Amino acid sequence: MRVIVTGQIGLDKKRYLKAVQDFAGSQGESVSLFNVGDMMYAEAPDVRPGRILDLPLSRLNALRRAAFKDVIAESRGLENIIVNTHATFRWRHGLFAAFDFDQIRKLEPDAFVCLLDNIEVTHHRLHTEHDIDATLKDCMVWREEEILATELMSQAIPGSRFYIVSRGRHQETTRTMFRLTCRPEMRKVYPSFPMSHVVDMPEVLAEIDQFRATLAEHFITFDPGDVDEKLLLDRALAAVKEGKDFFDHMPHQLGGVQAKMEPIRMRTREVLDIAGDIDGQIYMRDFKLIDQADMICSYVPELPGEGGRTIPGLSSGVERELQHAWEHAKEVYVVWKPKKTPSPFITETATRVFDSVADALTFFEEQGMFTAKNLFGQ
Repeated sequence: MRVIVTGQIGLDKKRYLKAVQDFAGSQGESVSLFNVGDMMYAEAPDVRPGRILDLPLSRLNALRRAAFKDVIAESRGLENIIVNTHATFRWRHGLFAAFDFDQIRKLEPDAFVCLLDNIEVTHHRLHTEHDIDATLKDCMVWREEEILATELMSQAIPGSRFYIVSRGRHQETTRTMFRLTCRPEMRKVYPSFPMSHVVDMPEVLAEIDQFRATLAEHFITFDPGDVDEKLLLDRALAAVKEGKDFFDHMPHQLGGVQAKMEPIRMRTREVLDIAGDIDGQIYMRDFKLIDQADMICSYVPELPGEGGRTIPGLSSGVERELQHAWEHAKEVYVVWKPKKTPSPFITETATRVFDSVADALTFFEEQGMFTAKNLFGQ
């Protein structure tokens, strides 16, 4: 596969993609990685690190074309390549494109991937590595522009596919990129599960984590829990109630392993200013993740209710995701754990409903979804 990976500055894409390359090597696959930014600096030894975007646009474009020309030449005959670049730049020059269609066509990419991460982490990295003053709102807008421009690039290349992949801090996301590059025939799944209203239920979180991990073993998964900015907004709202202008925030994915990093100092008002952007992008992003998958598999846990009774853990988000997938002709599978029988709104829009994850896996295997090639290595 020939894959172009884009994403806004602040994602640390180079280190992430090097991890993908190393993981591929451990699985007996060779992936050639081309970092267009490094290649541009090699073409301009007079430019100090971190300052290349301050160059006049005419010279910046010339350096990019020279670097991409080398990518095209050096990648001929290679089976698996990843090109690390950008679709857009939003810098002191304003917003401008970071690609040329004629060169993209010559490269003949099979897939375009727009990488993203929690916006507060991206914002933190951006200001740690660069001398620039950008707000959280700026970063949110830039991310939307990068996603849109990357998708438009893919639409201009017949036969190519477009994916959004969350960088996260999980090994599974590295594995996802590896599989998209070297195992593209594997079935692609969107894991669906309640998030916001189970964050204080450790036993339920453990169930959900096991569900997510199990699917990730057998499929390419586009996991909505790999970006969790709703937690950031919830903490900002709590800070307002406590009269705090700032709060310390440790980003994490739902039930996931936290990165080895210090808490990020957040300005409460700045987070509240992007409340609408967070909700809007969650809505847009999750539906796009479903659209790029072959099927959705939803886990509905049993939750404690009033008076010792139990209730189905069916959030409005999960219901909407299932409906969207069904209306877009995706295979829809539901693991229903509650004792209460699911309503017709579940059973009539599901390809199949299971009592357990084990039953679901048995069915998937019987249907030939776990092919020998899929299970080779990781």
